[in-house]
Amino acid sequence: MPLTNPQYDSIMRMYNRRQLRHRHEQEERRQEAYAKIPRLPEIDADIASISVQKARDMLNGGPNASLDLRAAIAELAEERTALLVSHGFPADYLEPSYDCPLCRDTGYIEGKKCTCFRKAEAALLYTQSRLDEVLERENFDTFSLDYYSNELKNAATGLTSRQTAQAALKRCRAFTDNFAQRFDNLFFYGDTGVGKTFLSHCIARELLDRSFCVIYFTAFDLFDLLARHTFSGNEGTDDVHNNIFTCDLLIIDDLGTELTNSFVASQLFLCINERILRKKSTIISTNLTLDRFAETYSERTFSRISSNYTIIKLFGSDIRIQKKLLGGN
Repeated sequence: MPLTNPQYDSIMRMYNRRQLRHRHEQEERRQEAYAKIPRLPEIDADIASISVQKARDMLNGGPNASLDLRAAIAELAEERTALLVSHGFPADYLEPSYDCPLCRDTGYIEGKKCTCFRKAEAALLYTQSRLDEVLERENFDTFSLDYYSNELKNAATGLTSRQTAQAALKRCRAFTDNFAQRFDNLFFYGDTGVGKTFLSHCIARELLDRSFCVIYFTAFDLFDLLARHTFSGNEGTDDVHNNIFTCDLLIIDDLGTELTNSFVASQLFLCINERILRKKSTIISTNLTLDRFAETYSERTFSRISSNYTIIKLFGSDIRIQKKLLGGN
C-alpha cells in the first residue's frame, strides 16, 4: 500500500541517520590520517586557498586569473593519494562512504526514488503488514510436495496432484531465476488450500532477498485501496498508483473473494493492462475456475491474462486441513 506521511518520514529519518553516521566516520578517518600525515591538512588548506584566490583574481584581474584550477587541484589530490598509500591507508580513505552509492544515501536519483528507497518502502510495508513473518514460514525451503497425492490425477493432463505441483514449483523457481532478464506473469488457480498463496510467498521471499521491490495485496485490500484513491480526493494518494503500477512484482492474492462490481472489474483490467504495458510482472491467484473468472471480470480481462500470463492449475486435498490433522506440522 502507499506510504502515509509518518511512514515516509520514517524512511527519510533512516537516510538522515545514514548520512550523519557516514559523516562522523569520515571525520574520524580524517583525524586519524591527519595525525599520522601532517602534510594532509596543508594540502586541504592549499586546495581551499587556491580556489578562493582563483575566484577573487577572476573578479579583480589578479595574477591567478589564468590559473588552471582543475589541474592545480588534481595535482594536490594526487599528492594526497600518494601520501595515504605510502602510509598504509587506502587511496580513497578520506572519501565519503555510502550505504547506497547510487543515490549517495539520499533516497533519490534525479528526483526519482532510488532502488534502495523502493526496497526500504517495500520492507516497511511488509513489516507493518506482518507478511515478513509469513515469509519466514512460507518459502522455497519450506515448500513440501508431501501434501500432494500421487494417486489423484487430472483427467485433462493425466498428471497426478504431486506431479502438477512439482511442475508448478519448477516454473516458480524459473520465474525467480529469470526475473531480471525476462518479463513474465503467473496466474494460479484451483481450489482452496492447494498451495497457490504459498507459492506466491515463495517467489516474494526470493525476490525480496534479491532486492527487487515486491508488493503484496489481497484482492479485498487492493480494491479497497483503489476505491479510496478514486473517491477520496485526498492529496498524496498518487503514490497508490505509483506503487501498484511501478513495483517490480505485484501479487494479487485471493482474487474473487472481494465484492465484485463494475468498478472492481474495470480497475482489475486497468491494473493488469497497465502493468503489461510497463513490462512489470504480476502474480494473480484465485479459487475461481477459468470460465467463472471470465464471467466475473469480463472476457476482455481474461483475454489479456490468457495471452500474457503463464496459467498454472493446482489441485488436491486442502493442505491447511492436512496440517491441522497432523497437528500443525
